[in-house]
Amino acid sequence: MAGRIVRWGAALGLGALWWWSVLRLALVPDAGVLEGAVAAGGWGLSLLPVHCVPKARAVGAAGPDRWRESGRG
Repeated sequence: MAGRIVRWGAALGLGALWWWSVLRLALVPDAGVLEGAVAAGGWGLSLLPVHCVPKARAVGAAGPDRWRESGRG
């Protein structure tokens, strides 16, 4: 239970930091490199395939033997 609270706290804190940097870039004329780096880093993290799992653990994934039978391997 404590791990779940820590993960939610970290996610909310980092999300708030990202929104702060984006809003500061949009609304404050003297926003700088720090805000830009935080905003770009957060956006870049959204591009990671975080929902991927190793093929061995994926439900219904084709095993290595199926690749050989299909002529691809």
